[in-house]
Amino acid sequence: MHARAASARSHKKMIIVATGDGKGKTTAAVGQAVRALGHGKRVFFAQFIKCDGYPSGEDAILRGFEGKLTFVKGGKGFVGICGDKLPFAEHRAAAEETLAQAEEAVHSGKYDLVILDEVNVAISLKLITPDAMLKFLDTVPATCDVMITGRDADSRVLKKADFVTECVEVKHPFHKKVGARKGVEY
Repeated sequence: MHARAASARSHKKMIIVATGDGKGKTTAAVGQAVRALGHGKRVFFAQFIKCDGYPSGEDAILRGFEGKLTFVKGGKGFVGICGDKLPFAEHRAAAEETLAQAEEAVHSGKYDLVILDEVNVAISLKLITPDAMLKFLDTVPATCDVMITGRDADSRVLKKADFVTECVEVKHPFHKKVGARKGVEY
């Protein structure tokens, strides 16, 4: 029997993590979503931290897969930096609501892949607890894969993952005071 055919018959959820201080975590998640879509799968893509006030190049593309990909920008923006004046409680409520939407998606039976972009950052900022994330991962049905991204992944989340990629910064123009470029960093 062909390996892919055997794999399809004995599907076990796959927990994928993209973490590290380098660029490419969200880009990897977008690529994973495109790969899944290319195989006729349905995707739920939720972004933590990021909000419509900070549009990114992937937004229009991800919204363009209506009916096959659900895109949720659940954040309220950067927490405590870049002029953020929102109370911490608003950021926390937004993160908790985004996780609740992801929980609903993962149990709905509608999606083959659920992506939680920047959820590791939401955990490290204490917007949601590591225990809430672990509980979420424990309840994912075998028919759904999950990808989580963001720097500073909790060690317990890494231990639970099946597949971990660390994006490592080797060189970045930010250190030469070059600002983020549209179409490259966002």
